[in-house]
Amino acid sequence: MLVAVCVCDCVRSSWQTDQAKAAQQQKLAESESAAAAAASSSNNKMSWGTELWDQYDNLSIHTNKGIEVLDKYANFLRDRVAIETEYAGKLRRLVKNYQPKKKEEEDNEFTSRQAFRNLLKEVGDLAGQREVVSETLQTQIIHGVTVLSKTLREDRKKCLTDGTMLQQTLNAQLSALERAKRNYDKAYRDSEKAVENYKKADMDLNLSRAEVERYKNIMTSKIQQSDDAKNEYANQLQKTNNLQQQHYGILLPAVFNRLQELDEKRTRGIREFIIGAADVESSVAPIIARCMEGIVKAGESINEKEDSLKVIERYQSGFTPPTDIPFEDLSKMDPSVAPQSNYSSVPYNHLTIKGGTLTAAKLKKARGGILNSIFGSNKEDFSDLPPNQQRKKLQAKIAELQHKVDQETNTRDGLMKMKIVYEANSSLGNPMTVEGQLNESEHELDKLKMSLKKYQGFLDKANQLQVANNSPQSNRNQLQNGHRTSRHSNGSASADDHHDADDQPDDAGSLSSSASPESGLGTSHTSLPGSGQGSANENPIGEETSYEAEVEMLQPLGTCRALYPFEATSEGSIPMSEGEELQVIENDQGDGWTRVRRANNTNGWDEGFVPTSYIECTLFA
Repeated sequence: MLVAVCVCDCVRSSWQTDQAKAAQQQKLAESESAAAAAASSSNNKMSWGTELWDQYDNLSIHTNKGIEVLDKYANFLRDRVAIETEYAGKLRRLVKNYQPKKKEEEDNEFTSRQAFRNLLKEVGDLAGQREVVSETLQTQIIHGVTVLSKTLREDRKKCLTDGTMLQQTLNAQLSALERAKRNYDKAYRDSEKAVENYKKADMDLNLSRAEVERYKNIMTSKIQQSDDAKNEYANQLQKTNNLQQQHYGILLPAVFNRLQELDEKRTRGIREFIIGAADVESSVAPIIARCMEGIVKAGESINEKEDSLKVIERYQSGFTPPTDIPFEDLSKMDPSVAPQSNYSSVPYNHLTIKGGTLTAAKLKKARGGILNSIFGSNKEDFSDLPPNQQRKKLQAKIAELQHKVDQETNTRDGLMKMKIVYEANSSLGNPMTVEGQLNESEHELDKLKMSLKKYQGFLDKANQLQVANNSPQSNRNQLQNGHRTSRHSNGSASADDHHDADDQPDDAGSLSSSASPESGLGTSHTSLPGSGQGSANENPIGEETSYEAEVEMLQPLGTCRALYPFEATSEGSIPMSEGEELQVIENDQGDGWTRVRRANNTNGWDEGFVPTSYIECTLFA
């Protein structure tokens, strides 16, 4: 009877334990479903916490690789900044190395040199824009990437630390559950064995009542231990399930979601930094485009015709080329007079310089003087320079003096106003302090005006000589006593006619008015004995030389088109406008002038001379 009661108690206790376990499992299932529903309703998007709940290690590796990609991009930007800085520096050095030297400044008037200087300026601006890109990438993009990388590493480390602690807590609870289960298993087997021993003892009639009672007490004790172990196991199981549910449903997903936010922040940062770097480049693109436009504009500003004219303007001496060498008939000359050479102006025998000649023996010594005559002068009025260069220097000097006169005039006017103010209100200053400066300014202004007047006189004289010596008529071959003479820049005759320079004017022997360029009548360019064209031997020395006028109008040799406008400022020349079509009636004879003709509305035709370099000729076949 006692054994039956004990067995019933054990069965009842076991049934109660099973009921409690079932209720606990049902409650756990309900809580899990509620948590899942709450998670589903609160966040419909895919999240690492719910979808990757068991991928702790892979998420740790993935986030670490992502930050390494960010650091790699930062290193890329640093290398690019170094390249941009080096490129800008090399462009700066390139521009500096090719800047025109001070001795080359006089060549800056040529359009090609000006274009090259503008090109260097634009390249310098390009270098500046590359420096802007480099500095902006360094201060904004690279700095931002570095700060973000540092922040992400710190946040990732904290997330992983929290995840590790949560995993350790869960592992500890699982270990406690495992121990409780082992204890329960052992206690249950011990209680079963004690019940079996008690049954055997109760059936054995040889044992005393005391022995049977001892087996009963042991059975009761073991059953109690089994129940206690069972309850402990159930308690640990409930704790473990609750912790596991909280771990995988709330705590660990929160850590994973933080890792997801961290990784998305990194990804978003890379996107923003790449776009930001492109914006930095785009911000300087308009300036770089303007630099390119400036380079193109510099190239388009080059004008080969203008540069050619500047070369003429710089190096043109103003001298006339040597004329034809006259024929000397020795049979008709006075035998007592020794023949004189007329070849002093032939350029391949001597170098003609300002009315004199340079023999080969003096070439080495005079070479420096030749260069000085082209590029510089030691005289106040620059009379040692060729006529054109003399006028150019005088004009530059006059412009310089005029600028100084204007400056000094402004200074004097300011001092006078200051003196008037001081005289009206002595508290502002003493008028006598300005008096000395005013007198000094007046004295300096007088000196500048005298110098200006002097150089203007030099220029007027040079212009008069130019009009006299460079007109089309004077540039034509001049005749004196039936012989051709070579005119130099000072208007003197050649060396073989110096003996009668005192008896005849400077322009003696020139063509008469009937043979002037304005009249449209031509003269023979070369006279030989017996040709009937006025040789020296057909007229006695001192007798006036006359020529037959051409009655018929000269036939045109071709046509020409004016490349540049020309204003007629010398005798025998005619003006023309750019693009005008004219008839060529006499070619350039080596003096730089071509004789042309055009129709007009009054007397039919206009004839005269124009510069050969100003026209483009097309001669008839």
